[in-house]
Amino acid sequence: RGVAGTQEQLVSAEFRRSNFMRRDQVLDILALASNIERDAYRAKTLQLSGLIERQSNIIWRKTWTWSYGADLIATDERGVFDDLANKETRTFFIAALPLSLRYDGSNDLLDPTTGFRLGGRISPEISAKGGSLQYGRVQIDASAYHPVSDSVVAAGRIRVGTIIGAKSSEIAPSRRFYSGGGGSVRGYGYQRLGPRDAFDDPIGGRGLAEFALEARVRLKAFGGNFGIVPFIDGGTLTTDVTPDVGNWQFGAGLGVRYYSSFGPIRLDVGTPLNPRKNDARVAVVVSLGQAF
Repeated sequence: RGVAGTQEQLVSAEFRRSNFMRRDQVLDILALASNIERDAYRAKTLQLSGLIERQSNIIWRKTWTWSYGADLIATDERGVFDDLANKETRTFFIAALPLSLRYDGSNDLLDPTTGFRLGGRISPEISAKGGSLQYGRVQIDASAYHPVSDSVVAAGRIRVGTIIGAKSSEIAPSRRFYSGGGGSVRGYGYQRLGPRDAFDDPIGGRGLAEFALEARVRLKAFGGNFGIVPFIDGGTLTTDVTPDVGNWQFGAGLGVRYYSSFGPIRLDVGTPLNPRKNDARVAVVVSLGQAF
């Protein structure tokens, strides 16, 4: 795989063995080299990863799925650490053991209308930079779906994350939490929520909380192939170990869905309700599948 773009260049080689030792269990080995430039950080990274994953698919959906593996990362990253007015470049050597467990009690992978989902991810990590630093990244996601009528589904999700064992300034910028964007808080730019540096760039954090509420209304016109989705999202991100629940950023908007034969295609247009300086007034997201 190769990526050649203005903000990302990447080359990788991947080995995948399907049905590894049992049906729908996958062995995945990945080696990559990348150069990524974002507002929050710039990272030149070498990574070697191994993963065993129990997957779900449309043909054979599973209630429980999981994964476990190991990552070895060498990364040279430029970002903000101790001084918000000074961007530095530091080198990190990171070993991680990511584990995840997911429960899916919904009725559809791409367009659920009833049930709920619950997932957790934990990644103990050791970072070497002039010494050894140990910390853990934890994230929990939950979503629920309830049919209000034959054409309306109420849906909601929450996300909570924390990084324990290290200060935000000690963690590589690419390993911190970020918030904002189409898969996070719609109406805001990518990674634009949370603390920023003196250059108005996001710096990431440790304590994360997000929510989303939306009404999925399927229209009877046009053969029932279109729908509208009013939504409101919220998020908070801090450099502390716990999120600041008294300081939320909210976004709201309206989405359009085209229900194709393989799943809904979505277009969401959102705006921040309590924007900060330099936040754009409108953000647009196009994707496959519902937002969550």
